[in-house]
Amino acid sequence: MATTSDDLKARRKTAAENCERWLSHPRVPVPDRLRQLTEVACEDSADVYGNDGDVAALEQEVADLLGKPAAVFMPTGIMAQQSVLRVYADRAGTDRVAVHGLSHLLVHELNALEEVHRLRIERMTSEPRQPRPDELAAIPGKLAAVTVELPLRDGGFVLPTWDELVVFAESCRERGVPLHLDGARLWESTPYLGHSLAEIAALASTVYVSFYKVLGGLSGAALAGPEDVIAEVRRWQRRLGGNLYTLFPYAVSAREGLRTVLPLMGDLYQRAVELSMALQSEGFRVFPEPPHTNSFRVYAPQAADTIETAAVKRMETTREAICGRWQPADVPGWSWIELVVGPHTLEWQVDEVAKAFGELLRH
Repeated sequence: MATTSDDLKARRKTAAENCERWLSHPRVPVPDRLRQLTEVACEDSADVYGNDGDVAALEQEVADLLGKPAAVFMPTGIMAQQSVLRVYADRAGTDRVAVHGLSHLLVHELNALEEVHRLRIERMTSEPRQPRPDELAAIPGKLAAVTVELPLRDGGFVLPTWDELVVFAESCRERGVPLHLDGARLWESTPYLGHSLAEIAALASTVYVSFYKVLGGLSGAALAGPEDVIAEVRRWQRRLGGNLYTLFPYAVSAREGLRTVLPLMGDLYQRAVELSMALQSEGFRVFPEPPHTNSFRVYAPQAADTIETAAVKRMETTREAICGRWQPADVPGWSWIELVVGPHTLEWQVDEVAKAFGELLRH
């Protein structure tokens, strides 16, 4: 009997639970994760509705890192970005915001900008690249804000060059419209852009950053910007139900990520470049080439069900998790995954990873 997609998913789930080694995202039992938090907590008192404790300390740390006057910690980036765009729209007296067609705001949030806030979306482009100033200029009339996602995850983790980003930011200033950076992976973008977090953030009015991705936090996000904007965003946080009685576990894990993982961004980026070259020597293709961040796409010259079967079988026999689920690519007979280089990836040798991936094509 042929293996079905559901069978493969069930086998992958079981195999993942039995893995003892992970290339990107290790599985940490809940009791162990909670014990880790108790070991790294810095404040004796918990925050109350976001006041004091680790939350207040984290907000100051983020404001300092990004060179902004103020910052607010929120449960999710979705809430943070909706809130700031709503603030900009109310201030500008227009409901039009310019975004990329592949932005997280449009692809993963169930049309919340329109359904919840009645904002009108103006797409600068939907190509898998960063938007250009001429595409922004082609949108007539008054805009409340412009957003740029760094990197553009659903475009393949692509970044602009530093000069391109500077020119785009200048075009926003000349038009008199705030530029907001969707920096869910901004931490990972500094090596390629060649500038500090504060220098990047200085190009925009407001910046959102995430803590649960490569930094390894439990969850949560922060929004940094002018004090008056952040004050209004806090009001929307309350309206949207995000002002929880306490958020200290999330803040503790976020602060630990800033202390231990943020300094590794250069190493993670360099390892991603090395892995991209090694994987290509095994018959894979990567995008972008070379990668712009620690994350990139890997394309295989096999159908998704074929290589996924091989990947699951390898997990079952080696108890190693080297990749996520393979998906069909736009080119028939090809498939792809996202490869995220994290701190645990540094424990693997480059040739070891390349060999493991090569086995999937030679099964």
